[in-house]
Amino acid sequence: MVDSVIERRPSLSEGVYQDKWSYDFGVVLKGTELVWRQTGDSKYFDYMKKNMDAFIDEDGNIREYHLEHFNIDHINNGKVLITLYEETKDQRYKNAIDLLRRQLRFHPRTSEGVFWHKKVYPFQIWLDGLYMGAPFYAEYIKRYGEEEEFDDVTKQYLLCVKNTKDQETGLLYHAFDEKKVQPWCNPITGHSKNFWGRSMGWFVMGLVDTLSLIPETHRDYPKLVSILEETLIALKNVQDKESSVWYQVLDQGGRKGNYLEASGSSMILYAMAKGVRLQLLDESWIEIAKTTYNGIMDEFITVTQEGLVNLNKNCQVAGLGGPDKRDGTFEYYISEPIITNDLKGVGAFILATAEMEGNFL
Repeated sequence: MVDSVIERRPSLSEGVYQDKWSYDFGVVLKGTELVWRQTGDSKYFDYMKKNMDAFIDEDGNIREYHLEHFNIDHINNGKVLITLYEETKDQRYKNAIDLLRRQLRFHPRTSEGVFWHKKVYPFQIWLDGLYMGAPFYAEYIKRYGEEEEFDDVTKQYLLCVKNTKDQETGLLYHAFDEKKVQPWCNPITGHSKNFWGRSMGWFVMGLVDTLSLIPETHRDYPKLVSILEETLIALKNVQDKESSVWYQVLDQGGRKGNYLEASGSSMILYAMAKGVRLQLLDESWIEIAKTTYNGIMDEFITVTQEGLVNLNKNCQVAGLGGPDKRDGTFEYYISEPIITNDLKGVGAFILATAEMEGNFL
């Protein structure tokens, strides 16, 4: 799959994204990094470097990035920059990393201290944002910061769960509005209306990545491990038994219009596989992960005549609010375009399959 991405998209920033500092580059390139570490083939490192060098100038400024937008999505690519800096010691990468860290110092927060998803989405926690911000934040602290700063990272997860968890199912709502005024939220609870597959995929991917970076001695470490297991159990309970993958709207599999979705399914598999490898989950999860892996291969993967791998049935995008009247209803989530080889899904698929094939298959 990585080779297919490189052939199709020699430059990630050319084409559909119109040269934006787009968070999904980081998902693909972290997958590429994992394959590079497993194979030792420098072409994968070179691909990471080439695609980040398209944005980082000689002083470490990031083209198409604006700190004052306070968009948590724009932190995600920083994880790739940390790898590039640690491998090359090129100061411009460190300057860019420090710029992203500076955003987190000033990023607006809820009254409890959780980062807003974006400045334009005030007082809102979205599950997506935990993946975008927390692993970079944790790795920055591990390499360049002070240990007490980890408290702020763990707090992001603990408060996100407190504010988004459905007590009956254990699933997490896509988002929470602290002010309880958004058209998409429950005016009593502040919850959005549905459990979206990819948003929970972002959450569990971010959590397992963060747990690989914070000290096991941290007081919140056991709580985060418990959250990982409990959330994956809740997801296992809504896994489609026939296909062994997940629906776009997680708990409404039998409802007309709902569909099995590739990106969220890949993200959940990654969290399972990495969780077992890090011994955060017990070995009973290996068989569940293998069944899921086979389900993803059967349900979503095709190969072209030229030998290029396709990941089918990806939700292109889904969000809440904004100018597009994204109201969080079931009808909204199934109405967004379903596409092949969306970078978010492809990146998650590479991460998941590299974890599986590198350790359990």
